[in-house]
Amino acid sequence: MELISKELIKPSTPTPHKIHTLSFIDHIVAPNYVPVIYFYPNKAYDHQGSKISNLKKSLSKVLSIYYPFAGRFKDQVSIDCNDQGVSFLVTRIKTNLSEILHNPTETELNPLFPDELPWRDMESNATIVAIQINCFNCGGMAMSVCMSHKMGDASTLFNFINDWARMNQNPNEEKTELPFFDAGDSLFPQSDLPVFPQVLFVKQNTICKRFVFEGSKIESLKAIVTSKKVENPTRVEVVMALIYKRVVSALGLDNNTPLRIAANLRRRMVPPLPEKSVGNWVLSFPVSGEKTGETELNELVTKTREGLSEFCDKTVKNFGDFSFVCEFLKKVTSLPKPKEVTASNDCNKNQQVMKQSLIFFASWCRLPAYEVDFGWGKPIWVTSIGSPVRNSVVLMDTKSGNGIEALVNMEEQDLGIFECDVELLQYASLNPSVW
Repeated sequence: MELISKELIKPSTPTPHKIHTLSFIDHIVAPNYVPVIYFYPNKAYDHQGSKISNLKKSLSKVLSIYYPFAGRFKDQVSIDCNDQGVSFLVTRIKTNLSEILHNPTETELNPLFPDELPWRDMESNATIVAIQINCFNCGGMAMSVCMSHKMGDASTLFNFINDWARMNQNPNEEKTELPFFDAGDSLFPQSDLPVFPQVLFVKQNTICKRFVFEGSKIESLKAIVTSKKVENPTRVEVVMALIYKRVVSALGLDNNTPLRIAANLRRRMVPPLPEKSVGNWVLSFPVSGEKTGETELNELVTKTREGLSEFCDKTVKNFGDFSFVCEFLKKVTSLPKPKEVTASNDCNKNQQVMKQSLIFFASWCRLPAYEVDFGWGKPIWVTSIGSPVRNSVVLMDTKSGNGIEALVNMEEQDLGIFECDVELLQYASLNPSVW
């Protein structure tokens, strides 16, 4: 790999030089970089050099709309919108795009992201967004974007990239729906909140592997769940249920191993927030119940729905209440970290002691990942890269929109066991070729 250039891209026109106050969930989110990468084969529409020149111009223009992205964090709860710009790197890769897509491993993907930023903690005064354009010998390109999680969630990230792409494809179009930066203040003045501790990433020694569930396999899972009187199970519900059950079984975890699932709150707020609300409008809810690991798929789907419904009724609908939000933030920032139960000298030697861990799911499905067309067609593949959080799973759509790719993060020994699970492999393929 050869680094061709590295520069800061600033907004094309002066923007409101003000202090942007983050929303209440942003206050406690750690500033680690969230990564995503798009792969585009060469369709010979124009030269890589002209594509990159146009990308810089359109990025500069879209930053005039997403102006806090070009600023710098002033402190834990606000951004100085000072137009310092976002980092923009261009590299040349001396191989063809197909070589990565035939066997997309972490080792191959890592260098395609800027400055080793994926999931890394943000340094003070660092760029909020960093972009790397990788040019392959074949004319294909891979575009990676890393955004500070404190700036927003996956929905925010995908909306930003889609608006950038639309502006690149139609430079004179002015009809794009504007991002909504004041969602928090529409509830109550965010600047009135006290400062709570950030919920930091607990980095662990994990590796990531990709499991692909084709649409036909997911339909088989949905049929199993539907036959047990569960109405209209979704792709995400059945895939999460299967993965959770197989993780608990394959790793010999406690049957009460906690399960938490991230939920997009925009439509669930009272009143609902616009879909293009910028920030972290995602929180996780627990799926509760005795011996969750022993339940059937249909029961797990039902428990998931019950957990989400209870979370919305008891928590989300109260987020317009300042006092409630303060108590909520105080509670979630003081929760004890999950402990791993291991054998000790005090244990009965004949007693089986199982590990207990938290299993966490985040779904990026149904977000507009494959709609990103810069003018040379839609991407052939969109993915992310491994998270350092043990037993965490990110779900993404396949290009067809019917399947799901699961990025599973575990300790190496555990993942070696999980990837050989026979019941899992009846429905999932381990890291198949993309192209």
